[in-house]
Amino acid sequence: MMLDGRDKVFLGAAALLALGVVSGGYLLGDGLKRAKAADRSVTVRGLAEKDVTADLATWSISYSATGFDLPSVRTEIDNNTRELQAYFKSLGFRPDDLKPVGAGVNQYLNNGVNTITITQRMLLRTTDIARAQKAVAQQFDLVRRGVTLQEGSGMRYSFTRLNDVKPQMVAAATRDARAAAEQFAQDSGAGVGGIKSATQGYFSIDARDGEGGDGGSDTPYKKVRVVTTVDFYLK
Repeated sequence: MMLDGRDKVFLGAAALLALGVVSGGYLLGDGLKRAKAADRSVTVRGLAEKDVTADLATWSISYSATGFDLPSVRTEIDNNTRELQAYFKSLGFRPDDLKPVGAGVNQYLNNGVNTITITQRMLLRTTDIARAQKAVAQQFDLVRRGVTLQEGSGMRYSFTRLNDVKPQMVAAATRDARAAAEQFAQDSGAGVGGIKSATQGYFSIDARDGEGGDGGSDTPYKKVRVVTTVDFYLK
């Protein structure tokens, strides 16, 4: 059968259309396959811990004197303050390491007798951690000097250089997360790609090895901890 010119043009156009449909279908299918592969990911957590030593020690010290007339009670509290200052001076602290932060006077009747109590509060603040530990260890010397510390007087140790260790700890936590992702990928026959998303957890500072009470504030030996959550692409 002979085809005229119009039939040949029609067949040619139909062939091109069919080829376009086939090519488009292939490209669409390949694109969907790649999109699906790109959407594969795994979410893991990474942990980083670092042992540090506190760089600031603060000791809130409260002591009191009780008597029946204000001048004698005031004299006793002044003597206690001088003994306290002498104690810290003997350990090598500077005079401005110890400062008064408040005082209170309480008067009440006890069996018809007026009783007066003066409470003095002092604050020791130092970056010399070893000297601070020595002061705590030898604090019974204050009793020998006639100074009786009230309950709640205690040394607190703080780590203030968190920003100095943050970058390397975040990097370490991310490496730990990637190691976990690679193990998961290996078990599932896949590979690990780049980071899809990441969330940095909060940093915590606690007592090293769990020692110390009150959240570990009474020990200078700390452990800094951070957990990151990372979503890795799989390939």
